[in-house]
Amino acid sequence: MFVLVLALGMATAATPSLAETLIIEGISSQDGSNELPTAGITKSRVNSGWGEPASKIAAVGEPPISRWDYGSFVVYFEYDHVIHSVRKR
Repeated sequence: MFVLVLALGMATAATPSLAETLIIEGISSQDGSNELPTAGITKSRVNSGWGEPASKIAAVGEPPISRWDYGSFVVYFEYDHVIHSVRKR
């Protein structure tokens, strides 16, 4: 029984891993245009990295959530930090 378990373990260890690549038309990972602000960075860092937004929506609610609109994406902030960035369709 031990030999069978050992043989099966060795056979599965030698099996190569498989992965798939998802290709979406119109999106390229080669240029920096697809990079969005990541969670946790500050408003000042977003401003220095992506420039001044087209518009800023004032904070609402508790905790205060604000929004900066750029041409192709929107950045949501909680207080002074990014919580999410979304590409516009």
